Amino acid sequence: MDPHMDAHGCCSCPSPMMSISDKSLLRARCRELRDAMASESVISASACVCDHLAAWPIFRQAQTVMAYMAFGNEINLLPLMSRFGGKRWVIPRVIDKPEPQLMLHPYDPARLVRHPYGMLEPEASLPAVEPHELDLVFVPGVACDRCGFRLGFGGGFYDRFLARVIATKVGIVYAALILDRVPSDAHDQCVDFLACELGVSQVGSDQWQVISRSETSSPSASNQWTGTLIERVME
Repeated sequence: MDPHMDAHGCCSCPSPMMSISDKSLLRARCRELRDAMASESVISASACVCDHLAAWPIFRQAQTVMAYMAFGNEINLLPLMSRFGGKRWVIPRVIDKPEPQLMLHPYDPARLVRHPYGMLEPEASLPAVEPHELDLVFVPGVACDRCGFRLGFGGGFYDRFLARVIATKVGIVYAALILDRVPSDAHDQCVDFLACELGVSQVGSDQWQVISRSETSSPSASNQWTGTLIERVME
């Protein structure tokens, strides 16, 4: 076993002492920088990630895959979903009451509705899918660290959900928003792999498995904004 990983496969390195306000400030800073990305960079980076995942053996073998509907400048996985229409794609629906949670439903592009938060989600009338049915889960993140912990929007929806998931979990994030550490609490759930423009990497590793080298996988366009972003996050 990796000495830096605990029994759950998460990084066991001590988390820096950061207050809730520190975490909120870091999240806000990362969101600000991501929201400032040009649409061309989002499209380019999304194409890179989709190409890497398309050739990744774990994805190739998975039958039931949970994705998400990209919101704002999140990495868009729709090209991957369209390319592999034979897989059973599942997406989440946000429920606020009686307690915040994610419900899963089959992806049907003709049966999407817009949540008050702004993102598209499946109609509530679609059949429910249980977490144990999943083979692979793609998890969006505002930022992630090298141990697999992530910053989301702050509602805790994914952390509550991931605590019930045994499938392989992949954090989908821009390369420049992979930080050395993000503050984590006892309830925070880590992912098993990270996927970005550079490739796919198991958490705790500095080695990126660059699986695709097509023209759309070239990160040159997105590098125009990622080159100095990590320094700007920490300013």
